[in-house]
Formats: sequence, C-alpha cells, structure tokens
Amino acid sequence: MHRRLALLAGAIVLVTPLASSTQTTTPAWSIRADVAESCSCAVSCPCNFGNPTQEACHGTRLIEIKNGHYGGVDLSGVSFAVTFRMGQWARIYVSDAITQGQMKAFESVLPAAFGGFYKTMRSLQRAPLSVERAGDAVRYSVPESTVIIERMRGLNGRPITIDGLPSPAFIGYTQYRSTTHSHKSVEAEFSHSGTNGFTSRMEAESR
Repeated sequence: MHRRLALLAGAIVLVTPLASSTQTTTPAWSIRADVAESCSCAVSCPCNFGNPTQEACHGTRLIEIKNGHYGGVDLSGVSFAVTFRMGQWARIYVSDAITQGQMKAFESVLPAAFGGFYKTMRSLQRAPLSVERAGDAVRYSVPESTVIIERMRGLNGRPITIDGLPSPAFIGYTQYRSTTHSHKSVEAEFSHSGTNGFTSRMEAESR
C-alpha cells in the first residue's frame, strides 16, 4: 500500500510540469488614443472623478487609436465608438475600415484595455463611423448615435482642463459641453443637450 501511494505521488509530480507547459500567456499590448465623449450628466460628470452619479449616466465615447498593437498586430488607425449606460450595458461600433486581422486583435484586447465596456457589452459590430474635429467642436456619429460637443472656455478665454483624474483614459482632460447627443437602439432611446463632454488622451499597456 505504501509503495502504491509513493508511485502515485511520483506520477503527480511528473504530470504537473506537463500541465503548466501548456498554459498560454496574453500577448503584450499597447494603446495610445485620442478620446472624446458626451454623457447625460451635468458638467462636469462626477463619474470621471471616481464618484459615479446615482442617476442613469448615458454616454457615447469615441476612441481613435493613434498608435497601438496587440502582439504583432498593428492597431494604429482603428477607431470605434461606445454608447453605454454606465455599469449596465454597452454597444460597441468599430469603424468598418478595420481589417480582418485588426478586428480579431481588437476583440482580444478589449477585456484588458477596455474592461469596463467589455463587461457590459451587449453588441460589437462594424459600422460606418464619421469623425470631424474643427475649431472648438468635435462631431462623431455611427448609425445609432450622434454626438456634437463644443469646448468650454474659462478664465481669459482659455480652455478648461482637469489633471489627475483616476483613469488612463483621461490624460489631458479638456472640458466640453454637448450641443447634440442622441441614441436610438433596442437598448434605449435618448437625446441630450447642454450636458457633459470632454476630450482627452488614453495611454495604457500590458504589464
């Protein structure tokens, strides 16, 4: 009996390294992007300060990847919009200019780089995405959502900026206000004006 137990223990020791050798590691990734957003909260949205509103926060965020990769796949030039209700649902619209290889890599990097949206994602689809940045205004749209935001001015006409917000997506945060923010889908229908908006940069990478 003791001999059988010793042999069994030895078998376990031999098998364990084989099991660990089959484990896969997540490829390295990096994202550098321009961000714009409007939501239903008053200026300035408390959610961006890590203090979520008790009311429904409906938003549409634009993310334009200027430089990035997932493993060996270049994600530079990939753009997408996310319309969401904070913590409840998200609909992701990826520009139809994305390639097959980029789309596969994008789907893989979503849980790591955009985990909040990924956890509540109801749909992920390719769609026409238009973006226009002109002067103090940013306009972007997908078939179900349209956003126009205008930069707010502070002391001596300077842009209003906020530093130190608790997210790598809020670097260089500049305050805007919506003139148009609308959405219509199976999830919800809403339209806002005069609510929070901002532009920023996102800088994130694997560790």
